[in-house]
Amino acid sequence: MPQPLTDDDFLSFDMEQAAIGHQLFYDPILSGNRNIACAHCHHPDFGTSDGLSLGIGEGGQGLGPDRTPGSGADKIRKRIPRNSPGLWNLGAKEIHTVFHDGRLSTSDAYNNGFNSPAQEWLPDGLNSLLAAQALFPLTSQFEMAGNVAENQVTGAVHDRIDKGWPILAKRVRTDPFYGPAIAAAFDDIETPEDITITHIANSLAAFMAIEWRSTDSPFDQYLAGKVDALSPAQKDGMDLFYGKARCATCHSGPLLSDQNFHALGLPPFGPGRTRQWDPFVRDVGRMGESNRLEDAYRFRTPMLRNVALTAPYGHNGAFPDLESMIRHHMDPQESLANWTPEMAALPNVPWLQKADFVVWDDRFEMDRQRNKIDIEPVTLSDREVQSLVSFLHALTGASVDTPIFGVPDGFVP
Repeated sequence: MPQPLTDDDFLSFDMEQAAIGHQLFYDPILSGNRNIACAHCHHPDFGTSDGLSLGIGEGGQGLGPDRTPGSGADKIRKRIPRNSPGLWNLGAKEIHTVFHDGRLSTSDAYNNGFNSPAQEWLPDGLNSLLAAQALFPLTSQFEMAGNVAENQVTGAVHDRIDKGWPILAKRVRTDPFYGPAIAAAFDDIETPEDITITHIANSLAAFMAIEWRSTDSPFDQYLAGKVDALSPAQKDGMDLFYGKARCATCHSGPLLSDQNFHALGLPPFGPGRTRQWDPFVRDVGRMGESNRLEDAYRFRTPMLRNVALTAPYGHNGAFPDLESMIRHHMDPQESLANWTPEMAALPNVPWLQKADFVVWDDRFEMDRQRNKIDIEPVTLSDREVQSLVSFLHALTGASVDTPIFGVPDGFVP
């Protein structure tokens, strides 16, 4: 059993900077075509995710499961390859690796504190791993940057990943609200002309860390000594989680994640996060970052606070509810054999759907994925499965519906 989370487990952030980050998070100013905000894929109505298996990024319209892929010249060119993760407790000091494949981590590899897709071109002065993470959706063609030749940002990123950030920083510092507000909130600058992408990323990190810190679930109360905080079913589920069901083998520690990578044999679909030399649609997970064959099809263990709010589940959102995800862990091979495409929450995109499940036609690729599973089957009764579901609901924070900042009145889905 982990120790309770306390203030000492979290980084400290400035509230004035967080207030700026709050506005930026919900503002499309940070996207290449000014048509999508961070909140379109990470919205509190969907547990800080988007309610979809694979998201609809730049060019889409609407919010959550009702989001549509757009039309005409502005329609999306590709589904987002992986599920949009929740943003809970990302300000914790213990976190050293993020993204499903771990392609961003704390490291001295490039003498800037991080091992990231930007390598030595990552800007200096970032206040946290979370600030570094906030930079990369801005550079992604299908998430927020836009397609090549559509705007200055994506054109610059196509040249080199860091060249789009100064363009976005200029947009923000010349804005009549953001410029003076950021200059006032940061001690290292005096005028809006001094604002860089670092100040923007640090503001976003401050907001996310403060807004979505969650440490007051019934489970947290139980860890703090309130023995009646869990119902009998939740207590049974907790005993299974830390015992017979072996969930805590990977979902360990105070954040309920070992921050490591494991192959679960999740049903593959979508465009995949293909590497330059991949001859077909697939997602090799951690191997795409590490280039080690043993890491093939492994993905990072997610943290579980508020997991009941963040359906669908898995790195690609393959399972619609907690029960089906638990049952997959019980016997991945059987689950994979019985999975159907209808279980995926994929908005209809006629011009892309031919490729959605094409990986299933590749017998050799499917065999590779079936043969790389790191977890052993476990037998649980239906009652035990329901007890585990009850316990996972006990990880939902009591204050998730009363955040410090909330959704701004001016946010347009």
